[in-house]
Amino acid sequence: MSTPTTAPVLDIRDLRVHFGTRDQVEVVHGLDLQIAPGEVVAVVGESGSGKSVTALSVIGLLPENAHASGSITLNGRELLGLSAGELRRVRGAQIALISQDPVASLNPVFTIGFQVVEAVRAHDRSISAAAARGRAIELLELVEIPEPARRMKQYPHELSGGQCQRIGIAMALAADPQLLIADEPTTALDVTVQAEVLDVLARLGRREGRAILLITHDMGVVAELADRVAVMRDGELVEQGSVREVLLSPAGAYTKQLLDAVPRIGERETINAAVATEQPPVLDIADLEVTYGNRLRGLFHAVNGVSLQVRQGEILGLVGESGSGKSTIGRAIIGAAPVSGGSITVEGVDMLTATRAVRRDTRRRIGVVFQNPALSLNPRYTVRQSVEEPLQAIRGLRGSELNDRVDALLDSVGLLGRASRYSHELSGGQKQRVAIARGVALDPALLIADEPTSALDVSVQAQVLDVFRELQERLNFACVFISHDLAVIDELCDSVAVLRKGSLVESGSRAQVLQHPSDDYTRRLLAAAPVPDPDVQQERRAARLAGI
Repeated sequence: MSTPTTAPVLDIRDLRVHFGTRDQVEVVHGLDLQIAPGEVVAVVGESGSGKSVTALSVIGLLPENAHASGSITLNGRELLGLSAGELRRVRGAQIALISQDPVASLNPVFTIGFQVVEAVRAHDRSISAAAARGRAIELLELVEIPEPARRMKQYPHELSGGQCQRIGIAMALAADPQLLIADEPTTALDVTVQAEVLDVLARLGRREGRAILLITHDMGVVAELADRVAVMRDGELVEQGSVREVLLSPAGAYTKQLLDAVPRIGERETINAAVATEQPPVLDIADLEVTYGNRLRGLFHAVNGVSLQVRQGEILGLVGESGSGKSTIGRAIIGAAPVSGGSITVEGVDMLTATRAVRRDTRRRIGVVFQNPALSLNPRYTVRQSVEEPLQAIRGLRGSELNDRVDALLDSVGLLGRASRYSHELSGGQKQRVAIARGVALDPALLIADEPTSALDVSVQAQVLDVFRELQERLNFACVFISHDLAVIDELCDSVAVLRKGSLVESGSRAQVLQHPSDDYTRRLLAAAPVPDPDVQQERRAARLAGI
């Protein structure tokens, strides 16, 4: 393993983190980690391995019932033991966090411009309004936001997930920090936008000399961006080395297990599950139009004349760039998007013309797994209560029948032992598994799964995909599976529809679309799909930067 020769920006020695006040539980066990100027160090591991807790320890944002010991120095200054006021002056100015969930980190009631300007002024109250606005536009240009002056007037809900992530990076750079902590910065991004964000982060690190601590479960991101890799398991550092050493010649069995769990396009057998094509489709979308805005502010056509069908037992994968309309179609199906044309039929019921009572009853036959489990779960409910709620409210289950059903659901997603925990006590991946259990609780005829594995590390993702497939085969529901991860689509789906700027550019069987694409756009998506090989990823990045 190569060790940085220059003095580290971040130096972590014997870090230990305990949770609890009486019976303390140690969740990080004696971690040592250093990051040099201009270096990107990736910390990887399963959900709950301690990687995010380590990042929170560095930035001083551990919950009240947690305590960190050991040493964390930033350019030689000890951070552990600093007062709350001293930590506030360090955060943002010297250390900045790029959060896992850019949409949740932005305030929905304020414009993008207001929020970026406030981030600038938070570190320099003497700056004039005009200078702060100029700096905000400069930051948006730095992270390659198109038409930054126009974007300043927009609200977060008017931007795609990838654009919101770049806004988050711009705000993190407001005070020119020395250390960036990027916690799953590309989790919810499609492959092409992910590549753009990684280019931004690479430039910020290598060209501008910032140290970057990258927390991720995506081995393709590690292969492209990181210089060194630290592998954590159950709070311990089990392997550390250069990106080539760890990804191409892993020494530890656990690291090999993580890499073996990474899905790769083309590895699944080409035989799809049989779908009864003679039966009427469970979901029938014809010439769907979804339009936002008004004539005064301007109209935005999010979905343009899309037609899709999904039959019982079929999983349809919706793919496309951020802002392509795939999540909008999912929201339109459940009545959460403004449909301006076309039709949506579920089990023979026209969801646009049926009576309110009929629509309500039909929607009870539609399960949903949202992209953001942190926002979709009630923070006042335990894991068990979150899964119990729809079974009690809609099915009227009580007593042992309810308990048995909930136990079976939690066991199927690997959370039976965490039934009494609240959402804030779960990792991002664990929250997503709760959302999946809740989504299939009512044995739906149709399931809308919007990025259901985006927050999961590779090994848990593999387990959840197995669970998802087993549940789908047993319950035989039709499924619209929305994902930016083409390898996951290849692993799970029977058919694929490719969207671009709200229009359907290609659709067909999984093998046809992913192995023999007919459209150039689909081919570009496939070429951008990350793989856990640093040589391949660096070659691709060089080609992108050269404009090839």
